[in-house]
Amino acid sequence: MHYNRNELRRLIMTILYQIAIYEKNNVSYVVDDVIKENIEIDNEFVKDLVYGVVNNIKEIDAIANKHLKNWQIDRLGKTDQAILRMSIYEMVYTDTPDIICINEAVELAKLYSDDAVKDVINAVLDSIYHEK
Repeated sequence: MHYNRNELRRLIMTILYQIAIYEKNNVSYVVDDVIKENIEIDNEFVKDLVYGVVNNIKEIDAIANKHLKNWQIDRLGKTDQAILRMSIYEMVYTDTPDIICINEAVELAKLYSDDAVKDVINAVLDSIYHEK
């Protein structure tokens, strides 16, 4: 089966959400197993982004918190955190054009977040974009 990047980002969001729930509930997990539960093919893009977020989460959260006005990323829902973390990772650590990262995050937020949180995600990513 072939996935486009949009579909892969939705799967990455789901994987990051699942990992966050496991961590919140002190459930042990193996990242590769969580990936395999969500996508039946071996995909480097998925692995790169999931491992990138997992391995850089403190730096990613620090960037998010810097750009969240009077908020912390922990106050967002787990799905919203997954969208924001994935997008920040992709903007800061990969060669994906920033506009694509922002648009993809906003599209996911339209589907999985409420309007207020979608606007927060957009504002944070826009702020990061303008700071670069």
